[in-house]
Amino acid sequence: MAKKLFGNHIEPACEYCEHGKKTRDGQMVLCERKGVVAPYFCCRKFLYAPLKRVPKTTPALPKYDKEQFEL
Repeated sequence: MAKKLFGNHIEPACEYCEHGKKTRDGQMVLCERKGVVAPYFCCRKFLYAPLKRVPKTTPALPKYDKEQFEL
């Protein structure tokens, strides 16, 4: 069984549903089925769209100077 892009357990949310589209301000989602809904709302017509999902950012690595690596 192949592993999915963001794991095998995905919580349904209109934010990354095929039927939803984010508003310009990014606060709400325009759903073709239900109208204006919250990003984490979910209905029975949920259809997962992996390309709409934004991955979590990784923390930036600390900056080191060249002098710290000298013996």
